[in-house]
Amino acid sequence: MSSSSAPRSGASPFEVSVEPGRYRVVRPSCAQEVVDLINRRAIQIVDLKFTDLPGLWQHFSITLPEVSERLFHSGIGFDGSSIRGFQEIHESDMLLLPDPATAFIDPFCATPTLSLISDVVDPVTHEPYSRDPRYIAKKAERYLRDTGIAAACYVGPEVEFFIFDSIRFGQDTHSGYYHVESMEGEWNTGRDEGAYGGGNLGYRMRHKEGYFPVPPHDTLQDIRSEIALTLQGIGVQVEVHHHEVATGGQNEIDMRFDTLTRMADNVMLYKYVCKNIARQHGKVATFMPKPLFADNASGMHCHQSLWDDERNLFYDEHGWALTSEMCRWYIGGLLHHAGALMAFCAPSTNSYKRLVPGYEAPVNLAMSQRNRSAAARIPMYSDAPNARRVEFRCPDPSANAYLAFAAMLMAGIDGIEQKIDPGAPLDCNIYELSPQEAALVRQVPGSLDAACAALEHDHAFLCKGGVFTDDVIATWLDYKRMHEIDPVKLRPHPWEFHLYFDV
Repeated sequence: MSSSSAPRSGASPFEVSVEPGRYRVVRPSCAQEVVDLINRRAIQIVDLKFTDLPGLWQHFSITLPEVSERLFHSGIGFDGSSIRGFQEIHESDMLLLPDPATAFIDPFCATPTLSLISDVVDPVTHEPYSRDPRYIAKKAERYLRDTGIAAACYVGPEVEFFIFDSIRFGQDTHSGYYHVESMEGEWNTGRDEGAYGGGNLGYRMRHKEGYFPVPPHDTLQDIRSEIALTLQGIGVQVEVHHHEVATGGQNEIDMRFDTLTRMADNVMLYKYVCKNIARQHGKVATFMPKPLFADNASGMHCHQSLWDDERNLFYDEHGWALTSEMCRWYIGGLLHHAGALMAFCAPSTNSYKRLVPGYEAPVNLAMSQRNRSAAARIPMYSDAPNARRVEFRCPDPSANAYLAFAAMLMAGIDGIEQKIDPGAPLDCNIYELSPQEAALVRQVPGSLDAACAALEHDHAFLCKGGVFTDDVIATWLDYKRMHEIDPVKLRPHPWEFHLYFDV
């Protein structure tokens, strides 16, 4: 499904091409074109954005006297020791190298500001920095080409998120709590709203019934439209948006597929736009996978296909579900390495509040067509060759998209090279299998701790071609264990008081 509508008038500073089924923004292709754009659009500030190892955008801004073609070749310095997962203090100096093809006029800055996504470079060796997530994604694409398997990997993630009216949380020695509020939430059907200028108007979405009631149930239509049009205005093609299953403001806005690194760039833009537009409306957007109890969580189902020039290598008119042998081997790699992949694709302790049976949770490591209870699904909306792809349903939006996409591609490549059999398709509701049948179906790890253990024992496939390095793997595991897994283990959970206070 593709949009052919143009962005808001004046939203895009670039040349816009709108054709049936294709929306394209022509960005600058070199440093000189960026400099010309700055002069032509009276830009006053240039903002440099890059991604830390866990997956959050970081930035700093420079003034125009610092901007020249030299900036794009020599870079500009920053303190790498202050960035999560980067350098130690005794080796802190690093460089940012802006990518001119990522330029966009920032829609959230009052001062005319041009933003550039940047790569991280070591100032001593002048080599790309091995822990830069964007560099890892680029290496994965290059390795794919070097193998001769395919020319490109296309990725299309379905990034789900919540928009809440407010969020409060805290924990100290003697207390811990969180409180989410959404006027859409089913829990507000009994709220006395006289103090808010009127009575309770009802129309709250019941749990697991948010897919797809129209307004007035869906109160976020215009906000999603604004997000979609803003994304189009900065060069990200959007196909569809809608309310998602959960009560309390769950949403999905689908971007058109793109090549791996470009799509990871787009995920970062997507999160940036969602968070800032929600804030402009006095609300808050979160990509935390499971913020609500007893309702659906947010996933990031990742559609993937390999292409050789204009030919989709995952299509075979005679194959099962119209898939090629290569496609099924790719799926075999995803399923075989799924335990290790979860350390990057579902990388938060909260991820495993989602990966439990009963909520369309893709915990079952099997392939199927149409079937949302399997981890690897072949969508059957169309029989067109270009539409044939695998949808890997385990990832969630807490993932660093550069690392998750790169890891999935490396698992798929290993599946193709080793001709890994994904097993027979399970074209049934896997949740309704008998206990004996269900016991034969592998599942994803049940915790981030288990996923990290799986990665520790199974990461050779990631390190082929130097895409991931032992240092990156070790740093990722140390960070997750020290800063996330152990701190959560140490803190009492509120429900434990209900269970155990009277023992």
